[in-house]
Amino acid sequence: MISHFQWKELRNNLVRREWAFSFFYAGSYLTGTYHKDGSIDWNHPMPTEDKKKELEPKVHDLMLYHVYEEH
Repeated sequence: MISHFQWKELRNNLVRREWAFSFFYAGSYLTGTYHKDGSIDWNHPMPTEDKKKELEPKVHDLMLYHVYEEH
């Protein structure tokens, strides 16, 4: 389970839109950059390919909720 999810806008202009995010997962602190097109650049330590496949949809859902939805 992802816990303590945080995000911060890094860039917001006509060409690029990026956010930094961080969270804890399975005892590890993970960080990365989320791009407007939905792609994710992971920082060190990088999750394994299996964990990436599991985490990327969850990060995408959290970013959609926090950034794009009106609440």
